Amino acid sequence: MALQIIDRRLAGKNKSVGNRERFVRRFKEQIADSVRRAVSQRGIRDIEQAESITIPRKDIGEPVFHHGQGGIRDVVHPGNADHVRGDRIERPKGGSGRGSQASDSGEGEDDFTFTLTKEEFMQIFFEDLALPRLLRTHIGENPQWKSRRAGYSQDGIPNNLAVLRTMRGALGRRIALGKASHRELIALQLQLDALLAQDDGTSEAVAELQRRIDGLAARIGRIPYLDPIDLRFRARVQVPVPNSQAVMFCVMDVSGSMDEGRKELAKRFFILLYLFLTRHYEKIDIVFIRHHTQAAEVSEDQFFHSTESGGTVVSSALVLLDQIIRARYPQGDWNVYVAQASDGDNFPNDSGNCRNLLVDRILPLVRYFAYVQVTEVEQNLWDEYSQLLPLFSHFAMRKVSEPGDIYPVFRDLFKKEGVQV
Repeated sequence: MALQIIDRRLAGKNKSVGNRERFVRRFKEQIADSVRRAVSQRGIRDIEQAESITIPRKDIGEPVFHHGQGGIRDVVHPGNADHVRGDRIERPKGGSGRGSQASDSGEGEDDFTFTLTKEEFMQIFFEDLALPRLLRTHIGENPQWKSRRAGYSQDGIPNNLAVLRTMRGALGRRIALGKASHRELIALQLQLDALLAQDDGTSEAVAELQRRIDGLAARIGRIPYLDPIDLRFRARVQVPVPNSQAVMFCVMDVSGSMDEGRKELAKRFFILLYLFLTRHYEKIDIVFIRHHTQAAEVSEDQFFHSTESGGTVVSSALVLLDQIIRARYPQGDWNVYVAQASDGDNFPNDSGNCRNLLVDRILPLVRYFAYVQVTEVEQNLWDEYSQLLPLFSHFAMRKVSEPGDIYPVFRDLFKKEGVQV
């Protein structure tokens, strides 16, 4: 049996990162379930944030060391004036105050609450998914800027002083300026030693050699240890960084046949797509298009909560979608993603127009187009859209009929190659 030792000692700043990562790996399944439940409780624009999740205590039980049965153990509890050895103490009635799960034995257990950071939340949720056709379009007109190392300069502020580079330069300068003098000094010193071995050091030659040696030593001593010319500062320059951005179009049928339950299914899919795109793009615009017999661009609140009656003309939404893309989101600057949700109902003679609009106008401009039908019944719109599947790899369509279908469908649409769902 493998034995795991978990270090519960307090750690200093940033010293518990390893323990945190091990905890996430160990309880990954429970944490992933809590993350998926949290998604359905948020709005689209507020989805990207940290999350506090709860794990049942029964799932995080750990082995503990304790005394075995048998033996004599005398324990003295200080401050006890009410009981003596041998007294039988009645078990407390009801819960013991330890948790919210009461039991008839007087014991309870708390669930464990764990706070995931924003990055941990998104990493766990989308770790095995990939974005189809993830070839980012860069924007040259609105570049971002970042600071980048650009070698060294002779000017700068004290905070940017490169001490090691400065001292290395100073050492090189001192060696270069004093090398010849040092060699000459050594030669003169050898001559002086030879003369002193022959006389008592009072000759004119000895005096002349000593003057030259003193002059060279003074010259070497005048070489400054550190000169302003030695100073080197870390240089940084601002370079443009092309940023990538995407626009997400949410297209939904709001005719009389789309009740609140079906709208809620569509909303969950839109939330997942938006959250997924934030993993790959720095900036994301969201455009909401609702339609019945006519289409309109609306706010998020109107998109999800306004109700309409009457029939459905889906092509009106696709025409408006095409107009907005060409007017505000040119293909060379934006990565365009479209999510369309409908119950499949459409004016009989209009579904062919929808297919032609997708083929001729919309699909050539978008990175990915996902159609989600919130009913199981296949109608004429589903039949027309099905003809596009073998022709366009960036077009996908699925059916969902209940909330539990949303996440599996989403994973199926965006799974990485080779990953089984």
